[in-house]
Amino acid sequence: MCGRKVVTMNRSAKIGILVALLAAAVFCGYFMGRRPATPPGVTKGQAGKNNYTCAMHPFVLKDQPGPCPVCGMEMVLKIGGPNLSDKEAGAVRQVALSPSQQIMANLATVAATVKPFNREISCTGIVAYNQERQGKVSTWLSGRLDNLIVKSVGSEVRKGQAVAEIFSIDLYNAQVQYLLAYKTIKVLNSSTFTSFPINTQLSLGDAYERLRQLGFREEQFARLQKSDKPTITVPISSPFSGVVTEKLVREGQYVNVGEALFSIADLSQIWVELELFESDFPLVKVGQEVTIHSRSYPGDPFRGKVKLIYPFLDAKTRTVKLRVELPNPGLKLKPEMYVQASIKVPLADSLVIPARAVMDTGARQLVWVESKPGVFAPRNVKTGTRSGKEVQILSGLKAGEKVASTGGFLIDSEAQLSRGAEPSSAPAESTAPR
Repeated sequence: MCGRKVVTMNRSAKIGILVALLAAAVFCGYFMGRRPATPPGVTKGQAGKNNYTCAMHPFVLKDQPGPCPVCGMEMVLKIGGPNLSDKEAGAVRQVALSPSQQIMANLATVAATVKPFNREISCTGIVAYNQERQGKVSTWLSGRLDNLIVKSVGSEVRKGQAVAEIFSIDLYNAQVQYLLAYKTIKVLNSSTFTSFPINTQLSLGDAYERLRQLGFREEQFARLQKSDKPTITVPISSPFSGVVTEKLVREGQYVNVGEALFSIADLSQIWVELELFESDFPLVKVGQEVTIHSRSYPGDPFRGKVKLIYPFLDAKTRTVKLRVELPNPGLKLKPEMYVQASIKVPLADSLVIPARAVMDTGARQLVWVESKPGVFAPRNVKTGTRSGKEVQILSGLKAGEKVASTGGFLIDSEAQLSRGAEPSSAPAESTAPR
């Protein structure tokens, strides 16, 4: 009895399994019959390998729809790009981008053009005093400084302006001698004598020369003759205009002949000492224009000219100093200020493209050339001098050819993902004549 029950139960289990399998087969057949062979709106030619991508991450490609592994967005079917056969694309390693990919990559193209090209040399420097406009105010006689008219550093003085008053016994005695000789000649001039004694003439001449040596000027002689009295103190005047940079004496101090009282610098014309690398200075010439930029005045460039290229090289920095002279309106530039400078060296007409269009791998430089709308091919180029946002092309391109100025990295990624190639690192033949 027990054996019969086991056999009956085994048969029942087998029948249940067969019924379940049959139901599953019917359900799958019904589902597959309702599902189209290809997704809606997709032709059989579109359905294939790597036809689904992410709108936010176009480098993600899959055979079937589903969530993006990067952001989780639902992957969409790639929109067909420009008509390019597999044979044509494989032959020259061209890459075709769909309109949506071009928009997402912010793709832009620009034509290579021939135009005058300048090499821009950038360097740094420091504002310095113009040594040709520096000097000291010195006294021509010994004595006591009874009054300092200029009190402090930073004061502005004009040429001929009195900066101090000095008392000197030598100056006083020379004035007395001059007045005595002058009065004598004046008295004799009103008498009946037709000639003056030689000693009187010599005495007046000697006194005049003595006062001149002590710094007397013509207007002071006129005042002395008019007042008929020697002055106790005389002014010391500045020989030029500028700003006081040093005060070397104090009021009441005794000074000797030739002792300096003040240092004065004219800041209306200043120097800028620039440092150029040894590879750049041979391109710069005396008289060349230089543009100076300061952090204090970011929108206000200053322009000057090269006055001197120093004849020696700094062994530590491997640089050559360059002296630039420029006007300083409003005294905006101060000595010891840190500045930046740019020097434009004119070169011959050159083939030029934006510098960002060139992908530099270290071993070579590559650009993506547009062969037809939306279709790009890699091209080796040889670059020359770079100036600002542009670069000189020596070979590999022709004037008028369009290159991808932005979006080149996406094109390179698309080329690697779609065909497993490495355009940015593998050799690419140049089709343009050199």
